Amino acid sequence: MSIQPKKFYTEAEYLELERVANFKSEFYQGEIFAMSGASVQHTIVVTNIVASLHQQLRKKPCTVHASDLRVRVEKNTLYTYPDIVVVCGDAKFSDEQKDTLTNPTLIVEVLSKSTEQYDRVKKFELYRGLDSLQEYILVSQNEFRVELFTKQNQQQWIFSEVTEKNGLLKIHSIDAVLSVEDIYEKIVFE
Repeated sequence: MSIQPKKFYTEAEYLELERVANFKSEFYQGEIFAMSGASVQHTIVVTNIVASLHQQLRKKPCTVHASDLRVRVEKNTLYTYPDIVVVCGDAKFSDEQKDTLTNPTLIVEVLSKSTEQYDRVKKFELYRGLDSLQEYILVSQNEFRVELFTKQNQQQWIFSEVTEKNGLLKIHSIDAVLSVEDIYEKIVFE
C-alpha cells in the first residue's frame, strides 16, 4: 500500500480552483479543505441573525454578509467562509475580483458538532490575525447560548455570554443588539 503525498497549493491556485468550483472550500497554509453542508437548525439561526443585523444596520455605515463571502486573513494565509460577517466603512478586498474580504469588523460562527472545537480554538486564533476584527460571536444551535469575544487591545479579548431565552447581546463594534429569542426563532431543541 502506498501513501499519496499531500498536495499543497499556492493562494493563487486555490483562488483559481475556488472561483469555478461547485462547492466551497477553505484554504490554510497550502491545504484545501472542502466544507460540508449545514443543518436546518444552523441555516435558520444564520438567517435569523442576518435578518436582525440587516434591519439594525440599514442606516449605519456597516453591511452584513451571509456565508458566501470569503474572508482572507493575510497574516496566516487563511481563506474561509464565516457564517456571518459585518464590515463597517469601506469593504477592502484582496484583489479586483472583490470576492474575498480582508477587513471584517464582526464575525459570527454558528457551532456544529463537527466544527465547534475548531471554531472555538484554532479558527478564533487565526481570526485574531485580522487587525480590523473587533468582535467574534459563537452561537450554539442546540441550546440558548451565545458567546461574545470583544477585543480590548491586540493581546486581550473580553468574554461574555447570554444563555437565557429573554437575554440580549450588545454588540458594541456595530452598535447593535441581538435578542436571544430572535436568534432562536423557529428553533425546536431536541
